[in-house]
Amino acid sequence: MKILIIGQSLEDHINYKGKTTIKPGGIFYSVLGLKNFLEKNDELLLLTSVEEKQSTLFSPAYDDIEKTYFSYVEKIPRVYLNITDDNERGECYTLINQKLSVEQVNDFKIFNGILINMITGYDITNDQLRKIRSGFDGPIFFDVHTLARGFDEKGARNFRTIPGFEKWAENIDILQVNEIEFSSLFNCESKKEIIGKLFKCGVKILLVTKGELGARAYYKKDNEIISTFVSSLKTETKNRVGCGDVFGTVFFYNYIKDLDITKALKLANIAGGCTASYEKIENFERLKVDVYERLG
Repeated sequence: MKILIIGQSLEDHINYKGKTTIKPGGIFYSVLGLKNFLEKNDELLLLTSVEEKQSTLFSPAYDDIEKTYFSYVEKIPRVYLNITDDNERGECYTLINQKLSVEQVNDFKIFNGILINMITGYDITNDQLRKIRSGFDGPIFFDVHTLARGFDEKGARNFRTIPGFEKWAENIDILQVNEIEFSSLFNCESKKEIIGKLFKCGVKILLVTKGELGARAYYKKDNEIISTFVSSLKTETKNRVGCGDVFGTVFFYNYIKDLDITKALKLANIAGGCTASYEKIENFERLKVDVYERLG
């Protein structure tokens, strides 16, 4: 299979319990998660922007992948994350780049799947998504991520109802959100109404991650919307960044490979849990092995 991932690379400044660390962020974790599941004849391409003097920060994920669609800029965005054990993390961004240049892809039909992760919320525009859809009839995976947050004059990102999300949803096959992002999709009175509206727009699979509870997938069977839930992996949490990104790429890869929603959901859920348990980037070298050992 040949898969294209689209999203911004970020430099994360993570504050947790009074200690700040600098780590690779953004689409880095999507790539790191997927590349550890690739089989011999699979190919991964990444459309992102990186700094002109590329930092070794991203080496574990980027060094051995095709860079045809890399754009080189003076500085990539920085995100300042305040993470607590009990609440949704606070985010503040600086140096948000212009939209990514998807126009450099001459033929989207060469791919078996396209995964878009709205890392900054400005990664691509709705018009660009529409252009991708018009030139590609395969599955498009879309992680709402920071599209669910506005951007104020101080750089703070606060949740809001996404303006005109219907137009985005019309060009998405698989949609991923967490529970707060789910509520930002439409100004509706109930969860059922939001789900119904998404499927009416054309979404075929809705993934809702629920942190330490697990994840749920909604999809149609016999013209009826049903759902499957998996409980979270019980593990010691050592990392709180990138879990949803890894979840998304592992689900997408395994789904387009086998077309089995339940199996893909189980693998993705375990992969997200493993990511939370990994203290070092080097631990990801065992991701696929760890996931299948826990799958049983």
